[in-house]
Amino acid sequence: CMTINHTWGYKSDDHEWKSTKILLQNLIDIASKGGNYLLNVGPTGEGLIPQPSVERLEEIGKWMDANGESIYGSGASPFAKLPWGRCTTKKSKGGTTLYLQVFEWPKNGELLVPGLENEVKSARLLANGGELEFEKTPSGVLIEVPEKALDPNATVIKLEIAGEPKVTALK
Repeated sequence: CMTINHTWGYKSDDHEWKSTKILLQNLIDIASKGGNYLLNVGPTGEGLIPQPSVERLEEIGKWMDANGESIYGSGASPFAKLPWGRCTTKKSKGGTTLYLQVFEWPKNGELLVPGLENEVKSARLLANGGELEFEKTPSGVLIEVPEKALDPNATVIKLEIAGEPKVTALK
């Protein structure tokens, strides 16, 4: 449970609205841990939703239109911690889909999925379907990514792997 600003319900003097980026990254973080996000939105005394709430909810809705597959019906991450973002999962017959929600886009054009041992079947950007090149390395799977993120809040990479995720903790 979290608030969209800093108080529960509507408070006329609370104008410290959380950014869309914070709200989205909270949602992703909670989903990556197998949880659900309950976001409190309080109407005014006139029954209206404050405009800053409306704006943020619309922006979250746009992100979900493009990337909701990585949240709805997803499971927890197999990774203890990722330096660049979070991961959610969905199991399928013979494999698993890892949704890599990247908060910190790599400046060098390479995203390392640390310790992932599985065979990778495919890697693509979820929002536009763009295919990504990848290679298995001793440190994990290295994915070549575009110079710029598709979304400044969180860009999602859909990684199809064989079997259940096998992740080795790196030192």
